[in-house]
Amino acid sequence: MSLVTEIDYGTPASRSDKTVTLTIDGMEVHVPEGTSIMRAAMEAGTKIPKLCASDMLEAFGFCRLCLVEIQGRAGTPASCTTPVAPGMVVHTQTERLKALRKGVMELYISDHPLDCLTCAINGNCELQTEAGNVGLRNVRYGYAGANHLADKKDESNPYFSYDPAKCIVCNRCIRACEEVQGTFALTIDGRGFGSRVSAGQMEPFFESECVSCGACVQACPTATLVEKSVIDIGQAEHSAVTTCAYCGVGCSFKAEMRGEELVRMVPYKDGKANHGHSCVKGRFAYGYASHRDRILKPMIRAKVSDPWREVSWDEAIGHAASEFKRIQAAHGRNSIGGITSSRCTNEETYLVQKLVRAGFGNNNVDTCARVCHSPTGYGLGTAFGTSAGTQDFDSVDETDVVLIIGANPTDAHPVFASHMKKRLREGAKLIVIDPRRIDLVRMPHVEADYHLPLQPGTNVAVLTALAHVIVTEGLVNETFVRERCDWQEFQDWAEFVSEPRNSPEEVAKVSGVPADTIRKAARLYATGGNAAIYYGLGVTEHSQGSTTVLAIANLALATGNLGRRGVGVNPLRGQNNVQGACDMGSFPHEFSGYRHVSNDAVRSIFEKAWGVPLDNEPGLRIPNMFDAAVEGAFRGIYVQGEDILQSDPDTTHVARSLAAMECVVVQDLFLNETANYAHVFLPGCTFLEKDGTFTNAERRIGRVRKVMSPKNGFGDWEITMALSNAMGYPMNYTHPSEIMDEIAATTPTFAGVSYAKLDEAGSVQWPCNAAAPEGTPIMHIGAFARGKGKFVVTEYVATDERTGARFPLLLTTGRILSHYNVGAQTRRTANVAWHEEDLLEIHPHDAEQRGVRDGDWVKVSSRAGETTLRALVTDRVAPGVVYTTFHHPSTQANVVTTDFSDWATNCPEYKVTAVQISRSNGPTDWQERYREQAERSRHIAETVEAAE
Repeated sequence: MSLVTEIDYGTPASRSDKTVTLTIDGMEVHVPEGTSIMRAAMEAGTKIPKLCASDMLEAFGFCRLCLVEIQGRAGTPASCTTPVAPGMVVHTQTERLKALRKGVMELYISDHPLDCLTCAINGNCELQTEAGNVGLRNVRYGYAGANHLADKKDESNPYFSYDPAKCIVCNRCIRACEEVQGTFALTIDGRGFGSRVSAGQMEPFFESECVSCGACVQACPTATLVEKSVIDIGQAEHSAVTTCAYCGVGCSFKAEMRGEELVRMVPYKDGKANHGHSCVKGRFAYGYASHRDRILKPMIRAKVSDPWREVSWDEAIGHAASEFKRIQAAHGRNSIGGITSSRCTNEETYLVQKLVRAGFGNNNVDTCARVCHSPTGYGLGTAFGTSAGTQDFDSVDETDVVLIIGANPTDAHPVFASHMKKRLREGAKLIVIDPRRIDLVRMPHVEADYHLPLQPGTNVAVLTALAHVIVTEGLVNETFVRERCDWQEFQDWAEFVSEPRNSPEEVAKVSGVPADTIRKAARLYATGGNAAIYYGLGVTEHSQGSTTVLAIANLALATGNLGRRGVGVNPLRGQNNVQGACDMGSFPHEFSGYRHVSNDAVRSIFEKAWGVPLDNEPGLRIPNMFDAAVEGAFRGIYVQGEDILQSDPDTTHVARSLAAMECVVVQDLFLNETANYAHVFLPGCTFLEKDGTFTNAERRIGRVRKVMSPKNGFGDWEITMALSNAMGYPMNYTHPSEIMDEIAATTPTFAGVSYAKLDEAGSVQWPCNAAAPEGTPIMHIGAFARGKGKFVVTEYVATDERTGARFPLLLTTGRILSHYNVGAQTRRTANVAWHEEDLLEIHPHDAEQRGVRDGDWVKVSSRAGETTLRALVTDRVAPGVVYTTFHHPSTQANVVTTDFSDWATNCPEYKVTAVQISRSNGPTDWQERYREQAERSRHIAETVEAAE
């Protein structure tokens, strides 16, 4: 195995369809019009020296090393900033050019440390390489004059070091921060000889606006900006391309290794979801894979009050299987079930649902998508016929109007957010519908045209008011609707939205959004050109989550914003494989490919493939499992890679449910909160230790490649297979590729997917089958999967969760950039330096009324429970609204969330909880009791004790 290498062509590729012919060093070259001479030469096999150029960045022409001569032109222009022209004759290597380049390089080297032998990137330094390429052998100026060799290093960032003594002021880091990331955190401070890269106003990197995405580190041609892991471990010797295991963007990375030690994660330029960019989580927060908290041996215990006892894999699997069989014998076939994980691969998820259906003999399988994006499946499936987003990420390049509702891309999907920000800087318009002033409302070089800060819970009302304006002002794309939709359904819907009660003026009374703002936003969406909607959990996690998704689909249908590039309805999936978990049949009513279990023809496909009869009745959803457990009918559960105690609503109810079960089997990396109630713990493995696939938010299936041996001894798929075999249902796969072959054979949308196909193409987007052998970047071109697009009347029904004198504020929740979901992974990395605890954002007016100051402990009380955390006084939230994250178990934010849920899918209503805020002296009694119980339940017996 060797290092995966990537060619840097110096400047971005031209998108022109017109070809230009020129001559470079006597060779005839054919390239697209607009291509730089530097790139044309590189494509022809001639490398022109460079330091400031990169094909990730626009041409800059600063380093003066890439000079060329052009026949018939005076001077020596920079090849990176000079486009090709028909008939042009270029010389890249002449005596004049050699002298000029050598002179330029002498100036760089005269003010650069000559510590190459001990430098962390020795042999992989562009300055070092280019010095050799231009033939520099000595420096005439000496090293005794004024220099920057004594400049102090900045080690403040946990992940990378900044050594200004090695900086050549090439500007690549600054341009990467601006052009790729879009944060504008870096600049050049000073002039002339005093010029130096500065983070913010000469602040340490950690204290600046830097978001630690790593773009500057990746762009740096010297060791000025370098990963601390490279300094500590040394340079990698081999690598493999894999897919990030954090959010739903699905970034491709090169995992660079020394032996089985991970040196660094480098964003892969050919990754079609990220194009060589990354965020702080995917780029740096991989340390959890080797964290000391990780459990590597199976454990069992008779009661949750007992200490854990380490056992062999055979004993742990055998014990779990015997307990499950005992429970079913005593309480019936439907008394056990399983939960799949959106953090695991498609193959692993497929096996868990197969185990439940074929091995347990029921359909009691569900997934964490139940509590995040199940309304997406219902809503988009109803309107369009497929339960997934309509576009690829690159479609945003052709978008004229971006509408974001209930999503915070810069924190939750930062790499796609950078892509979107670039389009917004180019002139696309922006509408944000969110109760909170997310970063995209106003940030450097990006400002929303309209921000609709609606009251939590009024999504449907506001979207229907937008539709009211579109219909009553004649902005409907009638041609599209007549051709692509059911005209009668449209008329019924149009009549409904046109009613006076759905006007912006009436909706303003319940939403708090001025009517004029709603009208202007509606006109912009309908008339501004290609319009795309992006939404997140602020849409789905409501009692009307499915209704809101349908209302979004209605807007896109009415305006014809579907079926081509630059438009669409795009759910921003939260976890790395939440789309894949849904695709694989993790819901109790559906097989893979979203086909109902009651369909005899579909069921026969799986009965033939699996060799057993299958139940035709849907099983229990997660909330139903909890309720049935309390009632005594549901007694055992297999939980793969999901911390339901911390992530599901009404924590006290979840705890009672788990406590009532006779056998809780948890398969995970760490003793998570759910493991407090577990009887069997099966240690899982990380994405670095497994082969498989993830499916991202744009339906892109990407390979996950094993770069180290599983520290626990087995892949997650092997553990599920062993449990199934012990249950009496045989599985005999030898590699995850065989599982994918079975998925392809049983699932029409995956029919053309194989590891060979993915290795060849890099990734593909489903549907991938005979009709679309290369995949489907854009859905619903020409026709919808269901035939005609379906308009659905979306009646606004206020949530049962109401504010009042006792609970006058509305709590909504979300994520922060540095952490991921319940924080089990990121809390075990240096990311905690940015976010040590969950904070409660509260408006200054509400804080003043309660005597709360910034940093005070406050108690959050609801009808369900209470918890405490520190306050952050800010006007990012509106008066009457408070906001917190849910990354730290010590907060237990879900103690206060209620059991209200979406009417169609039971997705919990996390985003609307009536609360009261008061000052506090610290953690509540419940938090203290929970902490003590968690500590007791995580006790592992000593070896001697275990032997006894």
